Amino acid sequence: MKSVIQNAKEEEHFLVLRLKKRDEAAFAVLYDTYGATMYGIIMRIVRNYADAENLLQDCFVKCWLNIDSFNPEKGCLTTWLINIARNTAIDFTRSKYYLTKKVNQNLEKIVSNELAPKSEGIIIEAIGLPDNLQKLSPQAREIIEWMYFEGYTQQEISETKGIPLGTVKSRTRLALKELREIYC
Repeated sequence: MKSVIQNAKEEEHFLVLRLKKRDEAAFAVLYDTYGATMYGIIMRIVRNYADAENLLQDCFVKCWLNIDSFNPEKGCLTTWLINIARNTAIDFTRSKYYLTKKVNQNLEKIVSNELAPKSEGIIIEAIGLPDNLQKLSPQAREIIEWMYFEGYTQQEISETKGIPLGTVKSRTRLALKELREIYC
């Protein structure tokens, strides 16, 4: 009897093959399966529902256009999609539009509880992230939290936390390797 993990890997493999053949039904499956997770990651970074929804659409367009660049030997589909979501959100926060918009927000809106999505905790629980983060080494957990939950880039971590950039990059690689072993 095949394990659940083996079945999931096979399903992912066939989904990727269908996506590479431009199967629109497979794209719908991709969205239904990973949309909430990607939305949660984007929301943690941009903290605005409308922007997050638009960025999620951008992410799926990128996935559709770049599925041929996905290499299962480098990691699982989930990791690839999460990186697309994270990078898209970070790029957005560096845009002139976002920076101008952020400056123009009033203080009350910035500290409002409405900035945190109510479903965010459900999404994080669904993928088992809290339990799996506890399985990481302290340095790996810290890097993942800074990068994926607080939206820091490697350069920003280096500058704000006083850690050499090369060390941040090494810890990031090791942290992603640890996560890959857990999820893939």
